[in-house]
Amino acid sequence: MSTAAAPVRTLDDHTVYELHQAAEKILAEFGTATATPQLLGRVARTAAEFGDALRHHCRPVDTADGLFVLRGLDVDDDAIGPTPASWATAGGCGAHFDVQLLLLAALMGNPLAWEGQQNGRFVHNIVPSPGRESEQTGASSAVLLSPHTEDAFHPDRAHLLMLGCMRNHDDIATTAASILRTRLDNEDIDLLKRPVLPILPDDAYAEAQGYAEKAPPAVPTLFAAEEGMTLRFDPAYTPLDEADESYRAAYGRLEAELARVSVAVSLRPGEVLVVDNDLVVHGRVPFRARYDGTDRWLKRASVRVPGRRSRPLAEADEHGYGQAAVEAHTR
Repeated sequence: MSTAAAPVRTLDDHTVYELHQAAEKILAEFGTATATPQLLGRVARTAAEFGDALRHHCRPVDTADGLFVLRGLDVDDDAIGPTPASWATAGGCGAHFDVQLLLLAALMGNPLAWEGQQNGRFVHNIVPSPGRESEQTGASSAVLLSPHTEDAFHPDRAHLLMLGCMRNHDDIATTAASILRTRLDNEDIDLLKRPVLPILPDDAYAEAQGYAEKAPPAVPTLFAAEEGMTLRFDPAYTPLDEADESYRAAYGRLEAELARVSVAVSLRPGEVLVVDNDLVVHGRVPFRARYDGTDRWLKRASVRVPGRRSRPLAEADEHGYGQAAVEAHTR
């Protein structure tokens, strides 16, 4: 795994102040409940008024890395309080950063939430949780979080994933690998473009895992979009043993290539990693959680980009295992 630096876009002091003041005004008017339609509407209207400098920083991913780090926001380690023990106990902790993240998300597209995850919040708290150390979810710690497409099981998954750092005393790395950096044989590409296997809901979606009304749809792992190859990938929740040997071998070579080009990004407080979810799989290295209020703490926001055409048209017919994605506003 490479430790090469990710592309960085650094916000100037004026832009940081502009974001900070906008978040202050929104919180003063609506409080810390950041999923209300009223607050989300104000976020959209406020984002529409930002100037060209901030919009330039929030432009689409423009390198083969498929990601960038937005740097310059301020997080006070003392003021934010201890790392929550789980997302369910986080409440309004870090609400100021939540609103800034939503403002940035609104500049990039449309913030996205899930009815079945973290009570429909538009900003998730990603913290290690006791008893969940070995899961393949953001609440784990003791195991490698396998590289994956965010919410790969669902056709309405985000186009962009934003991971904002509140605390990371131990420099725990997020891993990321772009399909645009890989080298695959045409035969493997052709195999992986076929809809052979389903991707099942992950452990963060207990209700979806019990969905039984229709059979899981087979989906392609790779797709040739107008702007290049994209992928939909989650080996931890893909029943590979149901495929034939040639498909499993091709899938294994894709895994190996993604591992070869993977980079490690250790976020610092205030930094936001923006990942193109159609190009990049992400994960996390293992670590030992202390549960003493000082553990790694990230904020996660998901974004759909209106009008983007980077996925097979057949996804429109998928059932999504009964899960509903909720967009903050329509365009």
